[in-house]
Amino acid sequence: MSSNSVSTSEEIALAGLLTRWYATHARDLPWRRTRDPYAILVSEFMLQQTTVQVVVPYFERWMSEFPSFAVLARAREEHVLRFWEGLGYYSRAQNLHRLAKLVVKEHQGKLPRDLTLLAGLPGVGPYTCGAVASFAFNLPEPAMDANITRVLARLINYTERCDTVVGRRHLEEFSRRLAGALPKRAGKVNAALMELGALLCRAGEPTCVACPVRAYCRAVNPVGLPLKRPRAVTEKVTDSRAWIVQEQRVLLERSKGPRWRGLWVLPPSVPSGATRVYHSNYQVTKYRVVLEVWQHPEFTGEIPGAVRRWVSFEELSRMPIPAPYRRAIRVILSAEGKEKTGG
Repeated sequence: MSSNSVSTSEEIALAGLLTRWYATHARDLPWRRTRDPYAILVSEFMLQQTTVQVVVPYFERWMSEFPSFAVLARAREEHVLRFWEGLGYYSRAQNLHRLAKLVVKEHQGKLPRDLTLLAGLPGVGPYTCGAVASFAFNLPEPAMDANITRVLARLINYTERCDTVVGRRHLEEFSRRLAGALPKRAGKVNAALMELGALLCRAGEPTCVACPVRAYCRAVNPVGLPLKRPRAVTEKVTDSRAWIVQEQRVLLERSKGPRWRGLWVLPPSVPSGATRVYHSNYQVTKYRVVLEVWQHPEFTGEIPGAVRRWVSFEELSRMPIPAPYRRAIRVILSAEGKEKTGG
């Protein structure tokens, strides 16, 4: 079965099986209990590059603190970033903040339903646009995340690369027709495809015996699908930072990005003559980062070209600080007997 050979009756049957399965097997997630476009948009921003398990508590805290576009638009950026801390990819929070201001200013506080307007908002790429259109407005738009892409490629045994322009269009068209097969439940069809990919049609060995649409699946070798370009090789980099303390205050620097733009981090360090007080490893995209923090002598002068400030130990918990640096600060303060003040 190729996408071009799927009949309308087959599409309706597939969509029906998917939505019936979803009704009884879907995970209970907070953003699935609402049709509020704002809440759905927030969840989609958070779910970019982040797992469901990690997102749930962040989503619930965020919605409690920023329950609407209007509330988010009025918030200070540092406050917004503080509530995003630990999710990473902080440009998502900054784009969401900018988006809220635009929605309040130009769209009377309501997310536009028009796809062109929606796609033009900060941080809204093709996937997010399709997902919000589908889940919030029930439009038959493709929401091509990794799970849906994998399910569709296996269903039609698509043996070409799916991360090319041709491949994406091929699967998007099939997705659009499948969601459109049940116009009143287009969002549920996409949600079911996504859930099927997360629970049964997983990367690697799928659980085909439990699949609700196995009778329609034409995958010859599902383990090998979908085809994509090879992953980038992991690169090891070292990030050396300075621990400079004066009178119960630590020196921080506002990052200019691109990774931590707008957040407060420990200043860069030249380790010569300093003592290492912290060492750890963490992964960011294709980079394996070795974080080293070096204790330096007392700081007495201004440093040109950077926005820096002294932050009291008590104030650290209120500052938006990336998780790797927050952990480093907590460990160092704990070793110095100040663990209650590190945030």
